[in-house]
Amino acid sequence: MSTQLDSVYQLRCSCNDYPWGKTGKESLAAKLCEQQPGWAGDGPERDFKIDDSKAYAEMWMGTYPDLPSYVASTGEDLQDVLDRYPKELVGEETLKKFGHSKLPYLPKVLSISKALPLQVHPNTELSAKLHKEDPDQFTDPNHKPEIAVALSKFEAFCGFKPLQDVADLLKIDALQRFLPQNSTAGKLNNDQLKEVVRAMLKADDKTIRETYKAITSLPGSTFGKYDYIPTLAPRLAEQYSEADPGTLVALITMNYLVLQAGECIYIPADGIHAYLSGDIIECMARSNNVLNTGFCPRAERNSVDLFCSTLTFAPHSVEECMLQPKSYHRSKNGKTRLFAPPMSEFDMLETTLGNGETETLGAAGGPSILLATKGNVAMKAKGKSYNVTEGSVYFIAPNVELELDAKSSAQLHIAFVEGSTE
Repeated sequence: MSTQLDSVYQLRCSCNDYPWGKTGKESLAAKLCEQQPGWAGDGPERDFKIDDSKAYAEMWMGTYPDLPSYVASTGEDLQDVLDRYPKELVGEETLKKFGHSKLPYLPKVLSISKALPLQVHPNTELSAKLHKEDPDQFTDPNHKPEIAVALSKFEAFCGFKPLQDVADLLKIDALQRFLPQNSTAGKLNNDQLKEVVRAMLKADDKTIRETYKAITSLPGSTFGKYDYIPTLAPRLAEQYSEADPGTLVALITMNYLVLQAGECIYIPADGIHAYLSGDIIECMARSNNVLNTGFCPRAERNSVDLFCSTLTFAPHSVEECMLQPKSYHRSKNGKTRLFAPPMSEFDMLETTLGNGETETLGAAGGPSILLATKGNVAMKAKGKSYNVTEGSVYFIAPNVELELDAKSSAQLHIAFVEGSTE
């Protein structure tokens, strides 16, 4: 059935079952997907139903072909609809900016029970090269900077600790073996930090196990302000193994963050990270490229040299990891916050409403994806009414104002392309 042109479409999405996800109904990603209802199998013919024996990780929203969204009323792939009405649904400015009618961003809900692989997302230049050489593994030529907004308590490793802090930790006897030969006592520069990471990732299983046992036998006070290291290490080792080099790289060189609901981190292209636990809204540039080197079986790790060659050194502290929200100038009633990462593909809104509260959001210059993470909201757009309940996902065309009336306490997240009129 062909979908007719409209300004708003309710969508059906799907949820994958990676082993690091939360099990059954414990997974918020799966719960929201089932409430839509989302789709399962090969397309929209079958409703998504939670299997309590499976670990559900990510609900995807948008037009990336791995887990596409379908128009709820017709079952048509959203991308096919955008291709048919590109000027009306994507907008001339967005078409010109990105050169195609695909959504330039990919929002997801992640439910995390154990550490994701230690990873970086390659930049545009390297992504294009890898995609040309191995299109089955690197499925697009785009970069993948991303943000993660916490929906609950959220733990993550993100970016590197300040250089002096890493240098101080490497004074511990068990860690001195990873110091570069050309390093000055008690000092490191970024190139030397890269060599530290390389040495940890290339160390054999015996060396990693010995180092793990040594650091977990020390009191927390040995590690100064990073006294969590010997207590967090066994948790990581239990999830993977005492010989996984990701544990050393994450604990010794990277920032460990504990975010509360509503807090957000930004990860640039080539930024090292590994999410550890919690529920988040994640949004990224349209890409699925990743290089993994830890918190995964050795056979699944990418080249350590390639991984290390891509590393950047921002963020370089906990403070630099955080993306602070701003007020949103198109929010009429001040119930909406803006997360604006330093990239052109998307921004994200978070609207929080108490029962009976209202909000009006001025028209965005580009296409939007709206998700109700909780509650029930009556929404009006272009003279039509929509019932937005928990788990609902909607596509919204450019230049559409939204009127929101909460029928219960509610929260919405909206990813959108920023237009020049914003």
